[in-house]
Amino acid sequence: MNTDHTPLAEPVSPREIPDAAIAMIDAEGTVVGWTQAAEQLVGYSAGEVVGRSAVHVLPPAEDTLRASAFAEQCRAQDGWSGTVTVRHRDGHAIKLTLRISLLWGQDAGTRWLVSVTDIGTLSSGASNGPVRESLLARAPIGIAVYDPQLRCTWVNDAMERHDGAPRDRRFGRRLRDSLPAVEAEALEVVMRQVLASGTTMVHEYRAWSSADRRREHAFSASFFCLQDAGGQAMGVCSMSVDVTGNRRARERLAILSEASTRIGSTLDFMQTGQELADLAVPLLADIAVVDLLESVPLGLEPSTRIGTTSGRRPVLRRAGVASIDLGVLELPAVREEVIHVPPASSFAAALRTGRSHLEPVLDPYAGPWVDHDPTRAQKIRESGIHSLMVVPIRARRCVLGLALFGRSEELTPFQDDDLLLAEELVTRAALSLDNALQYARQRIAALTLQRDLLPKHVGGGAAVDVASRYVPADTDHGVGGDWFDVIKLSGARVALVVGDVVGHGINAAATMGRLRTAVRTLADMELPPHELLTHLDDTVRRLSEEDADAPDQVPAAVGATCLYAVYDPVTRRCTMARAGHPPPAIIDPQGHATFPDMPAGAPLGLGLGLVPFESVELELPEGTLLALYTDGLVESRDDDIDVGLDRLGAALAQTGLSLEDLCSQVIEALPTQAPADDVTLLLARTRVLEPAQVASWDLPNEPAAVCTARQAAGRQLSEWGLEHLVTTVELIVSELVTNAIRHSEGPSRLRLIQHQVLTCEVSDGNTSQPRPRHPHILDENGRGLFLVAQLSRRWGSRSATDGKVVWAEQDLLSTAVAV
Repeated sequence: MNTDHTPLAEPVSPREIPDAAIAMIDAEGTVVGWTQAAEQLVGYSAGEVVGRSAVHVLPPAEDTLRASAFAEQCRAQDGWSGTVTVRHRDGHAIKLTLRISLLWGQDAGTRWLVSVTDIGTLSSGASNGPVRESLLARAPIGIAVYDPQLRCTWVNDAMERHDGAPRDRRFGRRLRDSLPAVEAEALEVVMRQVLASGTTMVHEYRAWSSADRRREHAFSASFFCLQDAGGQAMGVCSMSVDVTGNRRARERLAILSEASTRIGSTLDFMQTGQELADLAVPLLADIAVVDLLESVPLGLEPSTRIGTTSGRRPVLRRAGVASIDLGVLELPAVREEVIHVPPASSFAAALRTGRSHLEPVLDPYAGPWVDHDPTRAQKIRESGIHSLMVVPIRARRCVLGLALFGRSEELTPFQDDDLLLAEELVTRAALSLDNALQYARQRIAALTLQRDLLPKHVGGGAAVDVASRYVPADTDHGVGGDWFDVIKLSGARVALVVGDVVGHGINAAATMGRLRTAVRTLADMELPPHELLTHLDDTVRRLSEEDADAPDQVPAAVGATCLYAVYDPVTRRCTMARAGHPPPAIIDPQGHATFPDMPAGAPLGLGLGLVPFESVELELPEGTLLALYTDGLVESRDDDIDVGLDRLGAALAQTGLSLEDLCSQVIEALPTQAPADDVTLLLARTRVLEPAQVASWDLPNEPAAVCTARQAAGRQLSEWGLEHLVTTVELIVSELVTNAIRHSEGPSRLRLIQHQVLTCEVSDGNTSQPRPRHPHILDENGRGLFLVAQLSRRWGSRSATDGKVVWAEQDLLSTAVAV
């Protein structure tokens, strides 16, 4: 027999192997027990082995002297483990792992238990049936031998370390005398099955280890049927090993796997804290509390140094609390209440250092923090918490809060491995909280940018009364690129705009700001709605091309929808066009809601300029309500858009409400108060200028018309009580009418409009727009428009159906300008 000696203190490495072969040898080296597995391994039946010397059975005859010396070594060391080479009954060699253990009997006699496994089987792996963890490669292994009546007859020293029962109390007794009745009954059922079938069986049970009386341990036992020389069952051999570590490792993996699905299901700070507490109870603790620094739920990243420089006590907000005892849920504060941390407590130390604190045995009557926080100390005493872990919630070198775990019903105190598991759970929650914090910072930045780019105050002048609402999307989707605007135009007219940029976040908000600026610039050019959208479409496509050409940058999806409407309070006409945007809602003074049938147009930047935009013109009675909105107001995951339009029409049809109240009613009618997309609403109620506020004259295309126009304007200003503007306005009228006569062949028209300002308009049939220039000192021409610009608060021109209109405005309270 070739033996590779391996010290007992260094057992063979653990590996997954099939069943071991067992043999029992007496003090003289005679085989007294054999198993079916041993017969299958070496080919000898029990009748051929039992009663014969092990020296003559297993090794070749020429190794008898070496085997004798090896037996003496085993007696000196009370056993041996390593590898051996034996010859099968048919002659081939087998390399085996072998373990020899010393057993004690009732009469102080000794026997040896030999357990071997084929290394060839280990290397190739078991092809059929389940494989289990090897007992032969683990130390210490508890061994006991029971007779057919299941009374203990032989045992090794390791069994006492397993369950604390001395061997003298085992002999002649059954398992029920040393194990709880439930466990003993289950194990005896297994042993009877082994005696009846002769096969090996494995069973796990729990017991209190003599080395650790504070915690119940898990053991895995293999049971082998020992046969005598006639092949009959002479007893059962039990080999058990402590697998508490493996069981706890499996339990830890199961808890962590569950944590990956239950913690961080949303970007809500408080919910994540509650999810951590709910998971920890009862899997890890009887009571769990999660407190976050007060700045964290606000989306503000805390300082990396807490309570070290400012001297202020840290302030936490309770985010989660769970307990197996519902009466402890107010310990001492409920969710969302503010918690002040005692400066001398382990909680403050964990916040300051970022290191966990384990207190296996908690004394609620002692400790410096008890004096600083008697209310908390009293609550802990009442709850029965006897063991405590305090784990800081850390992310990117910042402490976000604390997680506290306590045991009250579970008598076993927390150990180091419990602290490791708690830290791993808190790390999972910290990652989710950090993601939520980073998202909150980006969302706050995007929302701040969005609100800064939207108009701070909207006013419709003399044309409309307006009110607006903007509701950002929920935290799961992020701030979008919705915008609205009210732009005052010449002639008391007003432009109403609402738009929606594709996407969410800062990029969408920034694009929205660029488009809103572009719309305002184009509106100042007095373009008709369909022409304005055409120019805006070109702008969006250029922005998309610029982003695509940017190096090392993934092109963002650029696209937008827009609705642009212009209302004239003099004619009561509203001209509008849309680019892929929902149509406006129009509610007449009687409360009937309609959605006008108008060309949809392609979304901005996506139509490639192939589909022209079209304007429609409607005449609106005084007091008509116009509602411009984005699709977040009418679209939802569950309902068709028609349902949203009907809901909007019904909400807007309420009469007798102010525009502000009506806005609030519409927003409250939303299916959810956390919409998946931004919601923008712009309401405008039309007004009409009285006929007395407008005066107009048709002028012939002759020089005398200049004088006629000056006199008519002066008389009208006197009737309106604006005599202080006569001189300035007469100069403006002279210049504008003169230019119309010089550059147009047909008649012209003068119109004065008194609203919030005084507007002077001269229209003619020439479509060419005037271009101001700065004349030199000796130039005789080119001073007209320059003079108009000097005398007016602002001036400009716009296209008309049959020509153009040049206009200039004066403040009603202004005085004559010295020229």
